[in-house]
Amino acid sequence: MAVFGKEQAPFALDLLDITELAWHDCYGEVTPPTSVVEDMLTVSDGTIEGLIQAALLAITDWRDLKVAAEERRNSP
Repeated sequence: MAVFGKEQAPFALDLLDITELAWHDCYGEVTPPTSVVEDMLTVSDGTIEGLIQAALLAITDWRDLKVAAEERRNSP
């Protein structure tokens, strides 16, 4: 969680735990796939605020998250 810095990393980890619980409730899977977590980190731009938005997007429609992450990865 180095992308969030030493002070913010614990909060990022807490948010990922919350996302796992929500993922289980929404999709019936224990955890989101690794690709979804990677997309969340990409879309977050290294901020907690961005990670919150990415987590919400992952839970409501992970396909939109995937598109957003691909756009960021492919932009110069």
